[in-house]
Amino acid sequence: MTFLEFEKPIAELEGKIRELRSFSGGSGDVDISSEVGQLETKLGKLLKETYAGLTPSQKIQVARHPERPHFTDIANHLLEDFTPLGGDRVFGEDAALLGGLARFRGEACVVMGHEKGLDTEGRLKHNFGMARPEGYRKAIRLMEMADRFGLPVITLVDTPGAYPGVGAEERGQAEAIARSTDTCLSLGVPVVACIVGEGGSGGAVAIAAANHVLMMEHAIYSVISPEGCASILWRTNDKAQDAAIALKITAQDLLGLGVIDGIVPEPLGGSHRDPERALNMLGDHIENGLRDMAGLDNSRLKQIRRDKFLALGDKNLN
Repeated sequence: MTFLEFEKPIAELEGKIRELRSFSGGSGDVDISSEVGQLETKLGKLLKETYAGLTPSQKIQVARHPERPHFTDIANHLLEDFTPLGGDRVFGEDAALLGGLARFRGEACVVMGHEKGLDTEGRLKHNFGMARPEGYRKAIRLMEMADRFGLPVITLVDTPGAYPGVGAEERGQAEAIARSTDTCLSLGVPVVACIVGEGGSGGAVAIAAANHVLMMEHAIYSVISPEGCASILWRTNDKAQDAAIALKITAQDLLGLGVIDGIVPEPLGGSHRDPERALNMLGDHIENGLRDMAGLDNSRLKQIRRDKFLALGDKNLN
């Protein structure tokens, strides 16, 4: 397991536990179960204390943890009969934003989300989860298909932001993001979005303008990355921690501001420590969100979604 910078005391304690277990395995006549039990109790307490008091900058580290469940992991665990659909019918395929038809707990739906990749080769293939215009145009195509056939939409957000390259800008990145956001708001079917890792800028909002917006407990969601904010305001990355605090990027802050509708708890120590349990809890919250919208007609779903986002600015200005 990869340990984060602030987890050094946890890593040292886990190392001691492994050493003791290894020693016990080589000497069957030595009983050290009580010592191991004491250390495990201490470890549990340390994990609880550490993760109960995470700063925004530490939450950023957890949200970006390389072993945190990605879209592919979530699809494999929560979906049945997932059939990926590729291409935007204009330019080409974008591997940073995946989506298709699936069954979620027995119900047909359209699912899409960012994929960062699990290793170096995968990260390059998926462009670190930074979608190009064709990715967002593919999302529009999938959402319109869902609307046509009356299928709910589930989106899973995990991106530092849309890809800012020259080619992406030449192909209309801003327009694609704007149209994707507009399509989200115009759908006559239930839409549930969850920020599972990073929710960066318009690249996240483009598929997160949903009826019900969730965030994993240690995810982050912001208009710009703290590093980008610091480089603009102070012209140095040294102020990234200050920017993280000022931006109110944590799930707890955003729930208080009314930007999101719910927080999905994570296992102690983050989703990367117990992915199966984390994804089961995510599935439960998505299911609850869809259930709450059952029976609402198209016009009502659109109106609720529209009112929700129009009220955000008014609520936070007062």
